[in-house]
Amino acid sequence: MKYYQLYINGEWVSSVSGNSYEVTNPATQEVVSKAAFGNDRDAALAVEVAHAAFPSWSETPAKERSNILMKIYQLMMERKEELARTITIEMGKPIREARGEVQSAADYVQWNAEEAKRAYGETIPSSFHNKRLLTIRQPVGPVGAITPWNFPLAMVTRKLTPALAAGCSVVLKPATQTPGCAAKLFQIAEEAGLPKGVANLVMGSSSKIGQELLKNPKIRKITFTGSTEVGKLLMKDAADQVKRVSMELGGHAPFIVFEDADLEAAVEGAIASKFRNAGQTCICANRIYVQSSILEEFTSLFKEKVEKMVIGNGLEESTDIGPVIDEKGLVKIQEHVDDALAKGAALVTGGKKCNFKAGTFYHPTILSQVTDEMLISTEETFGPVAPIYSFDTEEEVIRKANDTNYGLAAYFYTRDLSRAIRVYERLEYGMVGCNDPVPTTVQGPFGGWKESGIGREGGPDGLHDFLETKFVSIKM
Repeated sequence: MKYYQLYINGEWVSSVSGNSYEVTNPATQEVVSKAAFGNDRDAALAVEVAHAAFPSWSETPAKERSNILMKIYQLMMERKEELARTITIEMGKPIREARGEVQSAADYVQWNAEEAKRAYGETIPSSFHNKRLLTIRQPVGPVGAITPWNFPLAMVTRKLTPALAAGCSVVLKPATQTPGCAAKLFQIAEEAGLPKGVANLVMGSSSKIGQELLKNPKIRKITFTGSTEVGKLLMKDAADQVKRVSMELGGHAPFIVFEDADLEAAVEGAIASKFRNAGQTCICANRIYVQSSILEEFTSLFKEKVEKMVIGNGLEESTDIGPVIDEKGLVKIQEHVDDALAKGAALVTGGKKCNFKAGTFYHPTILSQVTDEMLISTEETFGPVAPIYSFDTEEEVIRKANDTNYGLAAYFYTRDLSRAIRVYERLEYGMVGCNDPVPTTVQGPFGGWKESGIGREGGPDGLHDFLETKFVSIKM
């Protein structure tokens, strides 16, 4: 059985306490590996190492940092299948989706390798003939990165590689459910020649490791992906040191289908958005709004296609829907479904866990006649449940779509160009897909408005959150 250790100062080590834990495949409930269980003492050691490594790494020429990252990219491509299988075994994602995640994760490595050489400064026209004004951009310092289980490789590279490209050292705390994905990436980084101490891996207690990263003044920035509730707590603690943060938090995405939409494309798009990763994504469709005139036709076609989806172990090529991450996830999903039904929603299909499977599987579910007072209308379900709402006018649906504290992603389908422009301008979300259920790409900035986050990952400004701007005035 594999045993994943912590990686501190270029060495694979057990936790200070000697504690470890078992990692379970949610599709089979089988123990697939063990991992060291670190705590605040392990995190403190990693912070000291990252702090010591920062000066040398920050002064390493950008081209050299870029070359190391490109080597990481190349090794990831060589081991794409191994990485994909690790994702599937640890958190259940269908293998086809896992391969896509590996490619996306590697794309972020490649993108940031290229961006490492483009952290430009500026010259500024002076008001005085004997002064020259300029800015330079320098790495913020050692970074604490905390990542979730639902994209256990892509979320790591989206945080680790822009930090490294900018010249920051890093302490990474991955999700306890998926230690192998992070460990395999760190093995690749070691093989690619990343200097000792520049990147450190500490699995284990979320609260203790997280508190050490927040309280230790040698960590100059926190980058986090997770729930809005946890993000708010991290921000409060970071405020004590005015520590920089970037946060990709929860979402509650509207998916709007106008009566002039290509219905077949809209249904396929709703399936792609809602049921990817068994609905366990922060940008998946949470509220599907369908114009009243096409509601019956959309629901019928949606039901027909959803009922054809294959539920099973993610390692099987035919699988469309894998398991949810654990029993706690199943309980929350059922609570949302039961609450909606009790308050008047109608069950179109699904609505229960799969008793014929050994793992934590839930039938892909469609609810109709959903109303705003139901839990599913305001809370992230994080499961394969699609609630359908009806609307009559564009004005009405924009108001309903924006009536949330979240603002991560939104989607809509229309063939009217004028409507498309009006709608994407008025939606209060950081990312909008127009006739596109999967708009995220390394070239585009990923992040949200309102309580869905601060900062952006990827895109032309992907290194921005890891750099400080320094103004220099030279008197001659």
